[in-house]
Amino acid sequence: MNKLIFFCLLLSSVFLVSHTADDALIDGKAFAKHIQVLASDAFEGRKPFSVGETKTINYLKTEFEKLGLKPGNGKSYFQEVPMVDILSKPAGPLVMKGKSGEISLNYLTDFVAATRRVQDQVKVENSEMVFAGYGIVAPEYGWNDYAGLDVKGKTVLVLVNDPGIVDDNLFKGNTMTYYGRWTYKFEEAARQGAAGVLIIHDTGPASYGWSVVRSGWSKSKLYLQAADDNRSRAAMEGWITLESAKKLFQLAGIKPDVMHEASKKGFKPVPLGVTTSLTIDNETKKSTSHNVMAVLPGTTRANEYVVYTAHWDHLGKGEPINGDSIYNGAADDASGTAAVLEIATAFTKLKKKPARSIVFMVVTAEEQGLLGSEYYCTHPIFPLDKTVADINMDVLQPFGRTKDVIVVGKGQSDLDDYIEAAAKKQDRFTRGEPNPSGGWYFRSDHFNFAKVGVPSLYIENGVISRQHGEDWGKAQKEQFNLYRYHMPTDEYDGKWDLTGIVEDMKLLYEVGHRISNESTYPGWKKGSEFKAARDKMMK
Repeated sequence: MNKLIFFCLLLSSVFLVSHTADDALIDGKAFAKHIQVLASDAFEGRKPFSVGETKTINYLKTEFEKLGLKPGNGKSYFQEVPMVDILSKPAGPLVMKGKSGEISLNYLTDFVAATRRVQDQVKVENSEMVFAGYGIVAPEYGWNDYAGLDVKGKTVLVLVNDPGIVDDNLFKGNTMTYYGRWTYKFEEAARQGAAGVLIIHDTGPASYGWSVVRSGWSKSKLYLQAADDNRSRAAMEGWITLESAKKLFQLAGIKPDVMHEASKKGFKPVPLGVTTSLTIDNETKKSTSHNVMAVLPGTTRANEYVVYTAHWDHLGKGEPINGDSIYNGAADDASGTAAVLEIATAFTKLKKKPARSIVFMVVTAEEQGLLGSEYYCTHPIFPLDKTVADINMDVLQPFGRTKDVIVVGKGQSDLDDYIEAAAKKQDRFTRGEPNPSGGWYFRSDHFNFAKVGVPSLYIENGVISRQHGEDWGKAQKEQFNLYRYHMPTDEYDGKWDLTGIVEDMKLLYEVGHRISNESTYPGWKKGSEFKAARDKMMK
């Protein structure tokens, strides 16, 4: 018995020494140094196609080389991402004509519209309008708003979010699915052959006000280049205000209650008896940005891959606020970029290298619509069916240690179980995001991996501060969103409390390390809209 006790104590001490050694691999000081460099004014806000891009991608390449990591794209650390910059400006109001009259909607005040088509001008002329509910085709939920509907050449009017926002028994209740995301609405309308698609903005279901829509759509936009110059997309994509939608329904002689009816199973699309016309003028410019990637080859399962991602880009230079025009993006997302470098460092220090290969990928143009990760997932360097998981880092906040870990999209995949086990070792617990109807799972680069079927993990720092409590933690997040998010004030501060970020990096390192030494593949949980893509891929 004494020998058994001794043996158990010996095993325990070995585990503790190993665990402590892994902890020591994450260095908060080195992490802070990376942020300080990447978020400095010298990097000019890290906008794609700028001097800031050149400095950023070369900095990352040099750091990967210092770690002895191999280039992730053959002999190169870079993957070229061809994009096109389009500045779309409607030539006049959005005009809608019905039997009883017409209405004209003013640009930015009542509507926004643009096109992805790479041409000098697009026109939607006398296009018949149809209210297509939520604009969703979701077989797994028994839902098809386009059933029996031919929208070729027509303009579809759709609601934001999905029916679960109204009825908890539909879809995932108040947890938005991808079918509720505005990007999906545009994609589906294009698949259906629509000439135009307009989303009705409503602050509650959208989780943001009209000012966010107006601001985002008043500037030029970056899109991925396509062989057909995006002519497969609808000629017009845009939004209208809720008030404008009500005017439109009045013109059509239809009660606005139809918007509520759209959340009921069996809803049929409603032709409005109204036509719409709009001309959009474009200024276009094609150029190339870059994803940066490196790989630590595995030992016994080197042809299987665990991917860590973050985005290196921010907004560059913009409208001055209090005299400062550089949008440094320290938290968003120099923090995630620095975390990729720090976790890469930890893996390279291991005496026993992982069985699976580890890919460290820092992508471009997240701020422009997750474009760098989208390009990678449609032009993968490493086979997607051999990509075991993506672990993404975006906006790590310097608020100190917390008791909780927020798993964005909790309930989607088996990776929830991995992060929960790792959190318990830190005497922490996991929970979902406070506002699941906001669709946050679809707003960072892991989403593009999920979209093609790769299980993906994305966490936010918790809000239950160990030192100050939950109310204080919530207030810190709120202040960041109000006063620093996408503003020049998102700058590095040497007084930041990085202890919470260090704990989160250890969590994500441990999850990746565990997966890298397993032979099984994490999967999607039943009911996830991404499960079918993975199942098809793995056949």
